[in-house]
This record gives sequence, structure tokens and C-alpha cells, in this order.
Amino acid sequence: MSLEARGVTAGYGGTDVLVGADVAVRPGEMVGIIGPNGAGKSTLLRALTRRLPLRAGHVLLDDRELDRWPRLALARALAVVPQTATLPPGYTVAELVAMGRTPHQGLWRPASREDREAVSWALDHTDTRHLRDRSAEELSGGERQRVVLARALAQRPRMLLLDEPTTHLDLRYQVELLTLTRHEVARGLGALVVLHDLNLAARACDRLAVLSAGRVVAQGTASEVLTAPLVRRVFGEGVEVRPDGERPLVLPRFGGT
Repeated sequence: MSLEARGVTAGYGGTDVLVGADVAVRPGEMVGIIGPNGAGKSTLLRALTRRLPLRAGHVLLDDRELDRWPRLALARALAVVPQTATLPPGYTVAELVAMGRTPHQGLWRPASREDREAVSWALDHTDTRHLRDRSAEELSGGERQRVVLARALAQRPRMLLLDEPTTHLDLRYQVELLTLTRHEVARGLGALVVLHDLNLAARACDRLAVLSAGRVVAQGTASEVLTAPLVRRVFGEGVEVRPDGERPLVLPRFGGT
């Protein structure tokens, strides 16, 4: 199942924040969305999940217009990990992860064997089984993000969208969360992830799309996209790009150094 934006324009009030965006994600592929603050990254994700109406263009999921997908079928196929992990109080981790099964359950239907297996699998694959009986209020930031990812994976989606999932996380948890996502991509999931850290994006993603002032200005592998001229044009002059094996390394440049 692929997800594709074709010429998408979207915005708020009288302002277009995203203009003519083309982005595609295929099964078994992790695509990173990068760009400075205000470039339209989160707006793109909202447009791709039908949370923001399009002003122009098309969004296709499995070659079918997103608006033609029934809401329940769309909820089964597409899962979102938001920028800030919001977990309702009073629930255990196991109960929170089980909420990911909601699109697969009928009204008042008890959890099926498939539901229980999906929750168990998600707890195992996000290393959160040891947290299953703890409440949301007891979790650290890194644990909360892993639980939110577990909830999304329990949904058993075919496409996963992550909006700056590493924000406010220590480096260890940033790497951990992206590694977990990569494992699922290797199993055939498609993933689109918004990231601020260019070096994390370069190492975690198969392809990158660069947004600047609401437009996609470059797409390709990290080596194709993170060139010194483009990085300085989009992110400013205070950076330099160095080769680092197969992927570039973006570093800050201070003063005359």
C-alpha cells in the first residue's frame, strides 16, 4: 500500500502553508520530511491524514483518493504517532496499547484473540511488556513515546506517519524509537516521519523530502539531498556538510571556524 501526495496545497485561514507538494511513500520504505520551522512539515502530515482539507491537489492511498476511503477502513490502514504523546490518565500501558485495536472492533465487542495477539506483539516489539501494568502518569518521556508507538503498531496499519516523534527525547530514546520504526519498515510497513535532526534523518530514512517555505524543494537519498549548497540555502549559512561514509554529516559552524 502506497501513500502519495500530488500537487497538494493546504493552509489555515487565508494563508497557504503548503503549496503544490508531491511526496510518495511505498511499502518497505521510510521517508523523512525535513525543513526549518514553519516550512509546512506538520501541515503536510495533517493533509495526508484528512485532518486538514486540501485546497488543491490529491492524496492517494493505495491509488485511491483519500476522501473515497470509509473512515473506519482508513483508520485501519493508516496510523499516526503525534508530535506530543498524550496518554489519558487512569489506564495501564496494556489498556492504552489495546486502544490501537479500536478500528478493528465493533461497538461493544469484546477483545478477540486477534486483538490480544496484536497487543502482545506490539508490547514485545516496542520493548514495553515490562511496563504493561504501569499507568501513564508513571512513565518517562521515552517510555511514553514507546507506548504511543506500540498503540499505533497494535493497530496493524499498513502505513505509519510520525510527526516529530523524537522531540524532547534524549538521544538514546531518539535512536531507539527510530530503530523500532525501521524494524517495522523492514517487515513491509511504509513510514513517513517528520524530523528536525538532519543527521538522524540521514541515517534512519531511505529517502528525504526537503520543505522550504511550504514547497518541496528537493527529494532523494540523503547524499543526493543534503548537499552543502542546498542545506545552506534552506537552513542558513551557519552549517557545513561533510562526507561520512555513505551518508553526509551536517555540522554547525561557529564564527570563523
